[in-house]
Amino acid sequence: MEENTTPEVQVKETSSPQDNVWKSDTIGKLSAALSKAQGEMKGAASKSTNPFFNSSYADLHTVIESSVPYLSKHGISVIQGTEFDMVCGYFVTTRLMHESGEWVQTRVRCPLGGKKDIQAVGSAITYGRRYGLSAMAGIAQHDDDGNSNTNRSLSKQHQQQMQKQGA
Repeated sequence: MEENTTPEVQVKETSSPQDNVWKSDTIGKLSAALSKAQGEMKGAASKSTNPFFNSSYADLHTVIESSVPYLSKHGISVIQGTEFDMVCGYFVTTRLMHESGEWVQTRVRCPLGGKKDIQAVGSAITYGRRYGLSAMAGIAQHDDDGNSNTNRSLSKQHQQQMQKQGA
């Protein structure tokens, strides 16, 4: 008899009222520190290229580079985690925590596109992390790479890839 070696995954079936809690009881010290950090941040430069739309954008690394050193300088750390919900799919939670114990967080839903394989999951989570951190830190991305929601023409390479995938 063969033993199942697949790891168990906890799957959340519904959201609870506690999931809607977005901040600690007080956020005064965090707010003051975040204000100072944001005063020093410059925004995330467009250092990466999206070949499908012939555009540039600020990738996750650039957003981290543009925010975390300033947040850390003022006693703020960042934690990001993922969650899967059978009803709504994948989520990334971004939490800013102050050395005082105060915190704020946001939760970004990460819809999957394409084949819905592990690469699609990884890509969606990376987008969720980038957008969550940008929103929480107040980082402007010079080009948000949200091209899938625009009327901009797709490159021929991307059109061919989508045709192969049956999209």
